[in-house]
This record gives sequence, structure tokens and C-alpha cells, in this order.
Amino acid sequence: MTDAVDSVDQPTPRRKPKPEKTTIGGRELKPATLMMGLGYDPALSEGSLKPPIFLTSTFAFESAAAGKRHFEGITGKREGGAEGLVYSRFNGPNQEILEDRLGIWDGAEDALTFSSGMTAICILMMAYVSQGDVIVHSGPLYAASEGFVAKVLSKFGVTYVDFPAGATREELDAVLEKARDMAAKQGGKVAMIYLESPANPTNALVDIEAVKAARDSVLGGAQIAEGSGTENVCPIAIDNTFLGPLWQRPLKHGADIVVYSLTKYVGGHSDLVAGGISGAKKWMDPVRALRNTMGGIVDPNTAWMLLRSLETVELRMQRAGENAAKVCAFLRDHPKVDGLGYLGMINDPRQQDIYDRHCTGAGSTFSVFIKGGEAESFRFLDNLTIAKLAVSLGGTETLASHPAAMTHLSVPDERKAALGITDNLVRISIGIEDPDDLIADFDQALAKV
Repeated sequence: MTDAVDSVDQPTPRRKPKPEKTTIGGRELKPATLMMGLGYDPALSEGSLKPPIFLTSTFAFESAAAGKRHFEGITGKREGGAEGLVYSRFNGPNQEILEDRLGIWDGAEDALTFSSGMTAICILMMAYVSQGDVIVHSGPLYAASEGFVAKVLSKFGVTYVDFPAGATREELDAVLEKARDMAAKQGGKVAMIYLESPANPTNALVDIEAVKAARDSVLGGAQIAEGSGTENVCPIAIDNTFLGPLWQRPLKHGADIVVYSLTKYVGGHSDLVAGGISGAKKWMDPVRALRNTMGGIVDPNTAWMLLRSLETVELRMQRAGENAAKVCAFLRDHPKVDGLGYLGMINDPRQQDIYDRHCTGAGSTFSVFIKGGEAESFRFLDNLTIAKLAVSLGGTETLASHPAAMTHLSVPDERKAALGITDNLVRISIGIEDPDDLIADFDQALAKV
């Protein structure tokens, strides 16, 4: 796949042309266009229009010198990482093409992919924390994310401080001051600010711009200095699964790292599990190094399926978003509905302000509050016909679930109450079916409550 290497000093050509053409006549090509070919040259694979699936555990080196140079990059003895294909725990053609294209959507310099969203989150956090450190995070988070911080990282001397998703700048300053003081007492640092916006399952938004301003003001100096090394930085990472990559671009608003469950909208067909992160290379490098050691990279077949999905992600998300707007217009006025957690119908001025600044669409995942409690919610769910009773979201089909009894069951009751995860909250992820059919399905299910 690459030319011969004559000397250890000669960089090995990559499997794809660099730099790639992303403009035509001065026009910057849109992500939807770049998804069809970026990062792949058919000439390198027998003219195959689409990338083949490279089912191999290892790759043959062009020469011993090339192998040495690749491992110098993998092990960090030389900056820049591997300049070619080495071993499938580190990289592979399908994974590299996928990472190239994923980064395009967020306007990111670099991206990494993983075997699941939680693998991405866990390796990301572990790459940045040390004993005595503090993580600051918004709430609510996906239950497994919150549990990893509170139950797993705590075993290794990492503590946390959390704040409600809609916190103001003043509240954020106070939280970061508390975290800074905690870290100083523990001999550590504030290692990461981890956000989830919109939050799962309430759809509460976090003010990313205010978080960045608070971080720069309260932590300041060495904590965020360019080139100071990972031990002195405090990146802002955000789970963008609910709105990304189409309806929110967090890097434009002050986030450093964007996190995805690629299982959801990016995969979009409920037939794979994967995760990803994107951001500047300086933020990706520590995570890449730990992924190289631990494994957890997405497998070639899943990467190939995600490449397929990225070609239609914009179309699917647009259709699902249009459907959700129509369904929510129906649900809003239904006598058996107590309210909606839908970004297209925000009642809170603070949340509306965040939405106006950060979001370009309301998404297609929302919460509906059924009049009553668990029994009434279960009856609604059990009578759905088109919508499937299942966890996850962002697929082509409509899904419905009960977070308090399912995805967030492990969250203590008092914590759920504080976060607004009530027994009458049902989470809906609208798919790409006919919207009138979906409305008819919700109508008949509500009639049986």
C-alpha cells in the first residue's frame, strides 16, 4: 500500500494522498460532499469505489527501517505518531478513513474511534486524570458516565464536583473555585470539565461559552497554557450525541473535545456499537497513547459500516428532526401529556438563550411527561405499535423507553428526583417513518392510558 523506504530518516508515505482536496475554485466543500471520498484513494485498493474491509490483525512493513520508524511514532519516541499501518490495536485503513471523516463534521484537527461510546468516555477520562485530581461535570449525565466517575475513578483517588446543566456563569465560577480548592488539598489538579448537552434524558442544555469563560477565569494560567503538557491542562469535553454532528458544533463555542456514541445518529441504523472523540491533535494524543495500550479501537467491519452511515447522516437527521417537530406539535396539546422536554418548545428563558447561541436544530430525541406515574407511562409504552420499546436513540426507527426504570435505574432515587428524571418521563427518539403514522400510533397508545 506504500512505497519502499530506503532510510530510517525518510518518512513513509501514507496509504492516502495528503493534503486532500477540500476546496473547488476557492469554495470550501461541505461535510456531506466530503463523506463520499475523503481519506480514500480507489487506486490503492484495486480501483474499488468503496473502501474494502481490511480484516487483518497486522500489516507488513516496507522495510525494517520503516517498522522502526512506525514504532518510534507509536511509542512516542518521535512526534507525529505512526506514519503507516502497524497493528490493528493501533490503526487500520477503515479506522483511519472513518476518523478523517468524523473530524470533518466538527471542524476538528483530529479524531479517534472506539468500540463503544463508553469505551471512548472511559479512556478519555483515564488519559487525563491522576490521583488527587478533580473532575467537574454537568448533570444529569448518561448513567454509565456518571457511574464511572463516581464509582470507578473514585477507587483511584479521583473526586468530582457536579453542577446542574443550566448553571449560570456565577454558579459555574463557584463550582470551579470549589473544585480548584479541593484539588489543591488533595495534591492534584482540576483534570477535566465534562459536559453533556443536551443532557440525557431531560434535554437540559449547558452553556458551553459560559463554562469556557469560567474555566479561563477561575483556573487560568498554567492550567490552560498552550504547550504546558497534559499534567497542567484542563480540557472541556462534551458529549454531543443528542445533537451531533448536525445540530450542534461545540468546538465553535469553547469546547476542546467532542464525544459521541457513534451507535446513535452517526451509525443511525441500530445495527452497531461504537464511540468517537474529536478535537485538536494536542488533546487527542494522550488519549491515542492510552488507546494504543488498552485497545478499544473500533473494529474494521464496524468502521466500514460507519463510513456507509456517514454518507446519509445529514439526510437522516433532517428527516427525523422534521418528524419530531410534527409529533411534538401533536403531543403538546394532548390531554394526557403533562409536558415536553423538546428543544423546539423551550419555556425557560435561560435555556432558550443557550439554544439560540449553540444549536442549529432541535433534534429528534425528547422527553414526554405522561400524566400519572410509572403505571401510566408503562401502559403508554406497552401499547405502542410502530414505535419500538427499546433503549438507545438516533436510529431510523422510532424508539421509546422509561429512563427511571431502565437506563437510569442505577441512579439513586434522590439523585433522580434532583435531576428531574421522574416516573412519568418517557424518552422518545423519533425515526424517519411517516410522521402522520407516528402521530396515530402515539394517539392510540395515549388513549389506553
